[in-house]
Amino acid sequence: MADFEMLVIGGGTGNNVAAAAADAGLETALVEPDKLGGTCLNRGCNPSKMLIQAANAANAVRDAEKFHVDTTLDGVDHGTITGEMDDLLSGIAADMEARYREKEHLTLFDEYTEFADERTVELGGEEVTADRVVVATGSRPIVPPIGGLTDTDYLTSQEALYLDEAPDSLVILGGGYIAVELGYALDALGTDVTIVEMMDSLVPREDGAVAEAFTDIAAERHDVYTGHRVTAVEGGSTKTVHAETEAGDEIAVEGDEVLVALGRRPNSDQLDLEAAGIETDDNGFIVTDDYLGTTAENVWAQGDVADNAMFKHSGDYETDHVVANAVHGQQRALDLSAMPHVIFTEPQIGGVGATEEELAEAGTEYVVGRAAYADSAMGRAKKLEDGFAKVLAAPDGELLGCHVIGYEASTLLHEAVVAMRNGVTVPKLADTIHAHPTLNKVMVAAFRDASAE
Repeated sequence: MADFEMLVIGGGTGNNVAAAAADAGLETALVEPDKLGGTCLNRGCNPSKMLIQAANAANAVRDAEKFHVDTTLDGVDHGTITGEMDDLLSGIAADMEARYREKEHLTLFDEYTEFADERTVELGGEEVTADRVVVATGSRPIVPPIGGLTDTDYLTSQEALYLDEAPDSLVILGGGYIAVELGYALDALGTDVTIVEMMDSLVPREDGAVAEAFTDIAAERHDVYTGHRVTAVEGGSTKTVHAETEAGDEIAVEGDEVLVALGRRPNSDQLDLEAAGIETDDNGFIVTDDYLGTTAENVWAQGDVADNAMFKHSGDYETDHVVANAVHGQQRALDLSAMPHVIFTEPQIGGVGATEEELAEAGTEYVVGRAAYADSAMGRAKKLEDGFAKVLAAPDGELLGCHVIGYEASTLLHEAVVAMRNGVTVPKLADTIHAHPTLNKVMVAAFRDASAE
């Protein structure tokens, strides 16, 4: 007889699976050596967005002059901002742990573990077995083997979010969403930011028009070096980052701190997955089927460690399916179509579906619709000089992709997400009445532009 009916490894999105299993009356073990809530609550989505809100508040004061409001920004108390974040989020994690320790049918283990066999793990120096196992160990920042980096006191996103003081200057390695969000926030809070990115634009996975527009905006705030590969980092009180282009042109940029923001990797390498017969792909992600089952019997995987999208919202969606399949014995298939993503800089970036470059490369026939924020009544009222919505549609009206850069793009995007998920065509969207003068009129203008092609 197994020690537990359900074993969940990882207390991020996995904590909800464990709670559901315990509520269903299954004797459940939850293994999490760190704070409950995972990356999102403690080291990702929550603290980064709280820091960004402080940055937005500072920039709102600076921008008030556009509306002929006389204001002065006297300073930013960075330590209080991050201290308040830490107190609030640590309190949420502590409250969750206290509830879970009192929860019937649930045993919490605050230690690391690895597999000894299929559905057998090492805990507390002993082998513990379970009828069913869910792996949800998340991901961590990638730190590549750059010369001199390991000898340098560098930051990752985990440390950069909770600095007691904002550095006077910062060099960011990478130009993806983590890099540009932290670059925006720290710049607004008083840091001189330099970004070094290997690709030809920042946020290179975005639609080309969006990436180009954002790179231009970011270059007005920061020193931006695109098309430069970092070759070495020198430590010291002032740190130096060396980079070069494909043509061999070299640069050396200095900063008080260096932030490594070159992506994330799955936390699968310390679990001895091979002992359990759990396969991973070439990048270390656990291979899962349509039901989030792994290659091991009665073992499921979800969240960043699995071979699906690395977003908190996709992790939450996967949680619902793991609860249905692993806890309640259903066969509920995953559908990751129309998966949105958002970058919370200012302006925000939101996207769903194919980019124009992907459609062109695939030889897919498409039309483009585009509308500028500045041409809308609310855009004019808010004096939004930058920003646009871009719609990609098939000739028959199917919505293939939507990409927005601008104020509240994270919100505007979602009518395109709902439409794609439910097969609503672009002409139908163009014919939908949008309240005036909401910013959503930018979206309907883009839909109408695509319909007119």
